[in-house]
Amino acid sequence: MNIVSLLSFLSFTIAVAFISWYKTRRENLQTSTGLFFANRNLGFLVVGGALFFTNISAVQFIGENELVYTNNMSVIAWGLSSIFAMLVVSEFIMPVYLRSGISTTPDFLEERYDTGTKRFVSIIFLVSYVVNMLPSVLYSGAIAFNGLFHVSETFHIGYWETIWILVWLIGGIGCLYTVLGGLKAVAISDTVLGIGMFAGGILLPWLALRYLGHGSVKAGFDMLLSAHREHLNAIGGPHDAVPFGTIFTGMLLVNLYYWGTEQYIVQQALASRNLAESQKGIAAACVGKIISPLLLNIPGLIAVHLYAHLHNTAEVFPQIVSDVCPPLLTGYIAAITFGAALTTFNAGLNSSSTLFILNLYKPFKTWKQQAVTERQLVRTAKRFELLVCVTAMCIAPFIAFAKQGFYTYLQMVSGFFSVPIFTILVVGLLHKRMPAIAAKVGLTFFIVTYAISQLWIDTGLHFLHVLALLFVITVLLMLAIGARFPRETPFEQQWNNVVDLQPWKNRHLWSGALILVMVLIFVLFSPLGIAK
Repeated sequence: MNIVSLLSFLSFTIAVAFISWYKTRRENLQTSTGLFFANRNLGFLVVGGALFFTNISAVQFIGENELVYTNNMSVIAWGLSSIFAMLVVSEFIMPVYLRSGISTTPDFLEERYDTGTKRFVSIIFLVSYVVNMLPSVLYSGAIAFNGLFHVSETFHIGYWETIWILVWLIGGIGCLYTVLGGLKAVAISDTVLGIGMFAGGILLPWLALRYLGHGSVKAGFDMLLSAHREHLNAIGGPHDAVPFGTIFTGMLLVNLYYWGTEQYIVQQALASRNLAESQKGIAAACVGKIISPLLLNIPGLIAVHLYAHLHNTAEVFPQIVSDVCPPLLTGYIAAITFGAALTTFNAGLNSSSTLFILNLYKPFKTWKQQAVTERQLVRTAKRFELLVCVTAMCIAPFIAFAKQGFYTYLQMVSGFFSVPIFTILVVGLLHKRMPAIAAKVGLTFFIVTYAISQLWIDTGLHFLHVLALLFVITVLLMLAIGARFPRETPFEQQWNNVVDLQPWKNRHLWSGALILVMVLIFVLFSPLGIAK
């Protein structure tokens, strides 16, 4: 373990923590609005940074570079295609949420359907966070940290034991961060780390190319384009990690769900001071998605030329960082990766307690006719965050046994929770007389059928195509129920906005430019471009 790398890591990490503390020291965190929504006063740069870096975690650093190394650039589709989904959410879904003045996405489902649907979806969210999202963030962070600092080799500890130690270290720090700082601290640290990531995204590929070219960046770039050209292709075939056709089926649905329904993502945008700031923030996050392949994909591409074989392909990213970067930059990249794990974990913890307190605990106390103060809500929220944190830390190390690769495993499991919720949201928005029973039946049918298709029956289809097929079937099922048992009166949204709803006037111009750049990147990494 290089002492310079360690000092660089600690310096940048402490600097981010100090900035977050300084910016939030006067925030009132003794109310649920302050703890969960930063008092709904975030500007667009903070919203954009929070959205981008809450999405970008060590999961992407580890998982996407691994898939580029073992397969090709087709995995880039997850990030690039999300730009379109983010802009759709910005234009059509975020105004609906802010108009309702909701605190959680299940709140809107309660308004549209009933309280039972809200509770059902809240429980699905919580299960998703505890068994999938939070453990995967901890696991990927542990892999990255061990690969960058060689913890197991330095202290002569077994790999399995090292992962356990690092998972609990990251989880403990993340829980403390969330409990003490609330959403505002998470959002500020996301913004600072986002700026740091852009700097690292320029330096790491440059150093890696120079390393590949034995001191010449140009020679490294020429080698990158002259050999292993199949890895340059982002247009995935039927047997690739991300077949190109899935972009227009299940991937589109997953991205629309993620950016428009996922609580720990939507909560960042709901904390904006008005609709215009929210839409600007989403556009800023889209710019981040365009730049992010420099750290999430290009290192894996260069690693193809550096390493003929790696025993553990999940360590592609930390391996190339430790090999090509000087100690000072290694610590800097480690701090960004560590921060990415922390901020996503913190956002997930904050949203878990938001869902539990506002959608389950507080309604239960009201039903029992027991008065509950804001201080009691905050205290209970912090205790619940601690419980969720410990549970996730116990689950995380076992992800090492996933057979189909870490990132593919993560996306496949998220399908149990994501598209079913998005399905009932879309149908509820478009069909004004859809009854609540249709939403409950649709959710249950989708989850059970998807579980059967992934765990017991081999359909021969990519899981993203299965999600799209089940989406269509579930919509038809809900329409049939709606035709047989329609609502007595059509749904009308209630206006309860707590922020200004004037939209951003330049949003269409920026949206067009962002979509054009997205398409051009796909063309660049295709047989029409550098992957000839």
